[in-house]
Amino acid sequence: MDPFDAGAGGILRQPKAVWATAGASVVAFMGIGLVDPILPSIAKGLDASAGQVSLLFTSYFLITALAMLVTGFVSSRIGGRKTLLLGLAFVVVFAGLAGTSDTVGQLVGYRAGWGLGNALFVSTALAVIVGAAAGGSAAAILLYESALGLGMACGPLLGALLGDASWRYPFFGTAFLMAIGFLCISVFLKEQPKPARKTSLLDPIRALGHGGLASAAVSAFFYNYTFFTVLAFTPFVLNMTPYKSGAVFFAWGVLLAVFSVLVAPRMQKRFGSLKVLGGSLVLLAADVLVLGYGNHTAAVVCTILSGAFIGVNNTVYTELALGVSDAPRPVASAGYNFVRWFAAAAAPYFAPKIEEWTDVHIPFVVAAVTAVLGAVVVVVRRRALTHEAEELEAVHATEDSVAVFAD
Repeated sequence: MDPFDAGAGGILRQPKAVWATAGASVVAFMGIGLVDPILPSIAKGLDASAGQVSLLFTSYFLITALAMLVTGFVSSRIGGRKTLLLGLAFVVVFAGLAGTSDTVGQLVGYRAGWGLGNALFVSTALAVIVGAAAGGSAAAILLYESALGLGMACGPLLGALLGDASWRYPFFGTAFLMAIGFLCISVFLKEQPKPARKTSLLDPIRALGHGGLASAAVSAFFYNYTFFTVLAFTPFVLNMTPYKSGAVFFAWGVLLAVFSVLVAPRMQKRFGSLKVLGGSLVLLAADVLVLGYGNHTAAVVCTILSGAFIGVNNTVYTELALGVSDAPRPVASAGYNFVRWFAAAAAPYFAPKIEEWTDVHIPFVVAAVTAVLGAVVVVVRRRALTHEAEELEAVHATEDSVAVFAD
């Protein structure tokens, strides 16, 4: 079945509950790139260094990574709907508080609380979309990736538009939009059946005992270091106004969305997931090297172009994480995200430090090396990533066929 088919089960024909969850997911992902174009403004407004401001990403993703061990535990006990609403409530409160910060320490702390809410929401949203979507997991994953791409594209744009007046306004804007998402999910999403077995705090760790899932998580860890070096460190290198930086990252996000939803599935069908992933990681490594050593124009072009490789990688990694092991999808997703988000926390912290210790080029050299390491893991562990996934493909296809029939 073509997931883009507008007929029953296609990505465009989904229940209101799925659209409400996907819409709130867009805003949740907007929160990741929201601060990108205003990082220099925040540094100036709070009299902070680039390294201090980069902790906005580090605190956010460190808490997000740790919270992955909690999300399944919570959702399997109170249900997916209540977990989504709890996560949204956290984001509304802490995003609003972030806008009132008087010091960078306060802002970093509020972003940590925001990260907890985002973890509860984002990890549960994927499971809810997969469970409620018409057409099975293929359409659901693409819809989720569409929300991710749209959110990553619109976040910097919103940050630039609101942040031009004050760096505080994007935080208030996010709180307002998430409050709307809270209302939409309250109205349109009914509580889904709770899993027969409650998830323990250690289940995501146990799931990583599966060779294929562990390989996907380790590869994604290296890749995410590269990804968030681009996202968190490049704005300081470009040194542009909020509007110009927002435009650059909006174009970056558009490429991310287009390649994750439209290009990646077609490339996977033609060349195979692992060849596409390995090739995309190598090209991303080359791109960030040129970004680091080229002139300002080259840096802008390569920043935008990196969105294409990141979009492809995001889609392939998500499908690998959800399909390579026999663990329940929410548990597999939690274990996978627990590992990879640590790199998202590390890159914004280490990139400015590496610049201080060396020069502005070396953080991008490190990012290129980590992208190549991600590709090396894919090549070395291709048997674990391929053979076990193929064995489960028939099982997931059967599950999806049953879901389509039931719809």
